[in-house]
Amino acid sequence: MINKLVEKIQKTHAPIVVGLDPMLDYIPEHVLERAFQDCGETLEGAAEAIWQFNKEIIDNIYDLIPAVKPQIAMYEQFGISGLIAFKKTIDYCHEKELIVIGDIKRGDIGSTSAAYATGHIGRVTVGSKTYAPLEEDFITINPYLGTDGVKPFVEVCKKEKKGLFILVKTSNPSSGEFQDKLIEGRPLYEHVGEKVAQWGADCMGDSYSYIGAVVGATYPEMGKILRNVMPKSFILVPGYGAQGGKGADLVHFFNEDGLGAIVNSSRGIIAAYKQELYAKFGNEHFGEASRAAVEDMIKDIDGALQAAK
Repeated sequence: MINKLVEKIQKTHAPIVVGLDPMLDYIPEHVLERAFQDCGETLEGAAEAIWQFNKEIIDNIYDLIPAVKPQIAMYEQFGISGLIAFKKTIDYCHEKELIVIGDIKRGDIGSTSAAYATGHIGRVTVGSKTYAPLEEDFITINPYLGTDGVKPFVEVCKKEKKGLFILVKTSNPSSGEFQDKLIEGRPLYEHVGEKVAQWGADCMGDSYSYIGAVVGATYPEMGKILRNVMPKSFILVPGYGAQGGKGADLVHFFNEDGLGAIVNSSRGIIAAYKQELYAKFGNEHFGEASRAAVEDMIKDIDGALQAAK
């Protein structure tokens, strides 16, 4: 799957992933009203609104980008109906030939990790039949429990040719409370980055490992260090746009081949119509506003990479 991701980035010239992280207050009133008319002001109605919102955005951006990243918590909050919308979103993205990064941040040990991996990127046997339950292409995981927690995910990745993005240095302001603590003279995130490189060494695609890392755009200098620590790991970079990251901050996350990183923007894209810059599209054309925001993000990142050469 890492080879496919690289190929799609090269084809689109857009090292970008759009976070499909819908909240009800992101969804235009006319979409909510239609869903509530059909399903009532219920969990089912909320999930239907999310699905219709996602579909409109996907229809407007799928040809510009290689991948999307639905955050499962935004769906889980609406219970089983929300998870159905999550699965419908994944399936529709695959119909549009998009790579799906399931942002699930799971982390446990033994059979529990194996079950998480099976449900999201693997296959489960039921009697004489085998099923792929959620069928993401990559997932995010938390390595806090160490190799015992990561190994079951890696084993499924090898078997299914899927991928992982492991949390190394996250974009939130308090990440340093733990991640920046010095251990043997170096911050914890460097030690985690080294483990990611080790875990990925025997999970190689043509140029990059199946096992990647999450490093926030809000910490560009740390990104520079970690790029060197994990030369064969793709880096998923959250924190662009709404969290303050911009194209000029991102050049050190990439390798000299112009690859090695994929940058995420969530509400900056899916709620673009709420921004003054894209207000001209109006609520009715929120999908077109998202497309314009993607085009601007591509220009920003490409311009920064070209200037850095």
